[in-house]
Amino acid sequence: MLEVLFGRLTWDSIILVQAVEQPNINTFITASAAAMMPVGGVMIVALLTWMKWWKPLFCEWLTSVDHKKIGTMYIIFAVIMLFRGVVEGMLMRANQAVGLNGGFLSSDHFNQLFTTHGTNMIFFVAMPFLIGLINIVVPLQIGARDVAFPKLNQISLGLTAAGGFLFMISLMVGEFSTGGWTGYPSFTGRLVNPGVGPDYYILSVAISGIGSTLTGVNFAVTIYKMRTAGMNFMRMPLFTWTALCTSILLIFAMPPLTACCAMLGLDRFLGFHFFTNDMGGNLMNFINLFWMFGHPEVYILILPAFGVMSEIASTYSGKRLYGYTGIVSATMCIAVLSFMVWLHHFFTMGQSATVNAAFGVATLLIAIPTGVKIYDWLATLWGGRIRFTAPMIYLCGFFVLFTIGGLSGVVLASPTLDYQLHNSLFLVAHFHNVIIPGVLFGILAGIHIWFPKIYGFRLIESYSRITAILWAVGFSLAFLPLYKVGMMGMTRRTVAYQDPDLVPWMVVSGIGALILGLAFLFVLLTILMSVLNRKKLAVPFGDPWDGRTLEWWTPAPAPDWNFAVLPKVEGRDAFHDAKEKGTAYQPIEKYEDIEMPANTYYGFIIMVMASGFGFGLVWHMWWLAIASLLGAIATAITYAFLPQRNRIIPAAEVREIDEAWRRAARESVGVTRDDECKEANQGLARPDIIKNP
Repeated sequence: MLEVLFGRLTWDSIILVQAVEQPNINTFITASAAAMMPVGGVMIVALLTWMKWWKPLFCEWLTSVDHKKIGTMYIIFAVIMLFRGVVEGMLMRANQAVGLNGGFLSSDHFNQLFTTHGTNMIFFVAMPFLIGLINIVVPLQIGARDVAFPKLNQISLGLTAAGGFLFMISLMVGEFSTGGWTGYPSFTGRLVNPGVGPDYYILSVAISGIGSTLTGVNFAVTIYKMRTAGMNFMRMPLFTWTALCTSILLIFAMPPLTACCAMLGLDRFLGFHFFTNDMGGNLMNFINLFWMFGHPEVYILILPAFGVMSEIASTYSGKRLYGYTGIVSATMCIAVLSFMVWLHHFFTMGQSATVNAAFGVATLLIAIPTGVKIYDWLATLWGGRIRFTAPMIYLCGFFVLFTIGGLSGVVLASPTLDYQLHNSLFLVAHFHNVIIPGVLFGILAGIHIWFPKIYGFRLIESYSRITAILWAVGFSLAFLPLYKVGMMGMTRRTVAYQDPDLVPWMVVSGIGALILGLAFLFVLLTILMSVLNRKKLAVPFGDPWDGRTLEWWTPAPAPDWNFAVLPKVEGRDAFHDAKEKGTAYQPIEKYEDIEMPANTYYGFIIMVMASGFGFGLVWHMWWLAIASLLGAIATAITYAFLPQRNRIIPAAEVREIDEAWRRAARESVGVTRDDECKEANQGLARPDIIKNP
């Protein structure tokens, strides 16, 4: 009976029990991490109870279909997961700093760390961060009140959270995979690794991947069909352009990953042999399918960051973006070429020289449109009135560090050089050199820019600048030395080494990891201090940075309906043009009732069911898996037949709020850019008028 109820779940599966039975440094570290989850859970429950936040949590957040709240929940989820990712990275760097002839971690523990670190940072940090920003910004930038499919947006968040739950619960119950974030069957097949680790990997990635696919569909339709009057494609902001290309990449790149996980799962659960070479399968099929997702994934991550950098270059130089058409064309070229270079991830796996050469040339070609973007951003800054605030620090760090990462990628595009550098720490340096200065810097800069639009107050500039500098310095110390040790022959995923010449470089890298940990703490400190000083930092008029695009043409925080009356645009920088003409805050003659989708438990129920389905499969608790699957199907059928519920915001209410905002803006005096970071900045900017040279 117990076996039916609990499957292969036993007391010994619990990490804290393992620490008691087998006390050592590795079980102490894992037990400490496991203990943080229930302790953190108790603290959160106590806080919600003390502050009486349970009702708002369920009624206003977990059931909300407002794109801004869903985007916020994506970002909160990503911050939580980033904490784990940073700690795991610090542990690996610390182990390698003292790794001469053996570090303090066992090889199995180290294998789990680099697997969880990679899986987490790609699927549960970078992706939710960027999807969160896209959720918050895109509907506002295109003049829409919400996304095309609000319920689907909520379901996408629920599936991502369910994948994150499976990933995190492996800290407490069982173990995670040791096969790397790529999950090659040679390391994750049932014969090689019969434990629960690969099952956690497969199900967490597959479930969250389905959510990402649905997000791609949702935002592609939103951008295609819900742009406001007058906003043709060549009037869309660059961030929206990059979001559109990212959505298309999600639609076409995520299914190969889902297929990989499904086939690997069938191999493990039902004894199929998709990837067993001596049973009619082919391991290279997995590798090709995975990297057909894996390389477009790099651009799924980097393209929205490129969009943020475009907004920074224009807004913080007070100029119209230079080379708009060129950047749009470069973005589309990158999206297309990203599907033509996947094989460079395995030049060493036996293809002919001709095939390797073809993919090497394609890899070199994709660097060209990226270079076009960088030159256009530099040209935008030229002659502008540059404000050296936190976003500009991130942009400058991006220019230097991301360019280094791109150039190292050009080196690896040569099959000949790749044969020497493949599987070395040079490759680790290159990958992080693209992801951190490119993706993470873009994310953090984007949060700084759009934070006031959602919460109604700015982040403290001094703390934000320190945070940006810490990220840049910490990254440089942590990862640039890895180029050197990689060329010295040190392979990646190395728990110990014997060459004493590597020690100084690894110590520097360890110091850099500590600084990155400090940078993460400063992110939290910046938010905390800003919340405590939110009255002084309030920007109720909604335009703290002298913005140019539609999202700044609303109060801060933006109302549920975004726009009292949907705007009509006649140019690319519609809000900037209106400010220049003095018509931005003129009264509106006619208001109408606004119809918005009502809150629903649909996404929350799907999240619970997907979590139960995944946990049941991992532990062979078949009753739980079947019940959860049937529950999800029943939920979908039920909501399909329920009548659409919407809520109506009366025109009188909309008029009262909107007219008060416009009247106050007309009667107030805006601040110049010299006062942008001072208390006087209440979100009413006095425009800088700088023409392109």
